[in-house]
Amino acid sequence: KMATVEELMAIHGIGRTKAIELKAAMELGIRLGAAKQTKLGHITSSQKAGECIVEELKDAYQEHLVALYLNTKNEVIKRKMIFIGGLNSAVAHPREIFREAVRYSAARVIIGHNHPSGNPEPSQADIDFTRRLSECGEMMGIELLDHFIVGGEHFISLKEIGVL
Repeated sequence: KMATVEELMAIHGIGRTKAIELKAAMELGIRLGAAKQTKLGHITSSQKAGECIVEELKDAYQEHLVALYLNTKNEVIKRKMIFIGGLNSAVAHPREIFREAVRYSAARVIIGHNHPSGNPEPSQADIDFTRRLSECGEMMGIELLDHFIVGGEHFISLKEIGVL
């Protein structure tokens, strides 16, 4: 039970204005605690996820790696730029991706990065990184749903080509 304004005013040094402020602060705390996770969209297909990542990365001149963190209903609860690399390379580590997944209680992760050359074909390093990321996710109980590589307006899903 929350204290009333009158009960708060009974405490030495708390007047009506301060009691009202405290009551408002307590109510805000209760509402924030009860609030559901913010949702930034719902992923219903690889196509939709790929289009979302293309939109974010298509004009980048350097290699960028972005992660979408999803809850159990595939609703995006966080979108985060994990890494910005040089003109033709990015070095990201699974720990950076999964640190955020744990922080936001994500059940699943989708990652995407761009190839500034415009060619979305995966390199062997892309394939190796994806497999390593998937293995790390399995150990942590956080599924890597897909890894998209963006080249200009086009993308390749590593899940759809059998890497995942």
